[in-house]
Amino acid sequence: MRNLIAVAFVEPVAEGLEFPRDDWPLHLTLVKFDVVKVDVVRVDVVEPRQKAGAEPEPGLPPASGDLLAEQIATLMTDPVAAALGSRLNVDGEAGFGRAGSIPVNLIEPSEQLQVLHNQLVRIVEQLPGRISTPAFTLAGYRPHVSHHGDKRLEQGDSFALDRIALVDMAPDGGHATRRILKLWTRGPAA
Repeated sequence: MRNLIAVAFVEPVAEGLEFPRDDWPLHLTLVKFDVVKVDVVRVDVVEPRQKAGAEPEPGLPPASGDLLAEQIATLMTDPVAAALGSRLNVDGEAGFGRAGSIPVNLIEPSEQLQVLHNQLVRIVEQLPGRISTPAFTLAGYRPHVSHHGDKRLEQGDSFALDRIALVDMAPDGGHATRRILKLWTRGPAA
């Protein structure tokens, strides 16, 4: 199984960014899921910035040829594009997880956010795999942004959905880091 997650980042990030599993940039989870790895013919493409046989440089986008991620990203592109630019408002704090030990800021209900979540869930349901937390999807979806150390949002803040990403939760089979596979962005208005 391949562990993936679709998120909306609140902080600036770049496609290909790899970060420690316990030091995420602030983000809003859209849907977390596992998908069956399928055997596909893979064409190894050597990027000009990377020599054949060399390890990729940190921070560079993953080498092309990740067909599964490319297929999932293609399926997600239309609903993500429709949601880019939507504004969200930050609500009060809550505690999630075991005994409420994970401090979060709730996100005020938003029709655009709920539609995006629902569409992504429907896409994932069509894949060979499963949603990791089905109780927290669709009607059970509680959008929030977890605090990370001193990084947190404040009630009354707002932010735009302008950095939505597909993230690999175990790049290259390792669980110590996370990697942004695809990043959809909306730049500043012209």
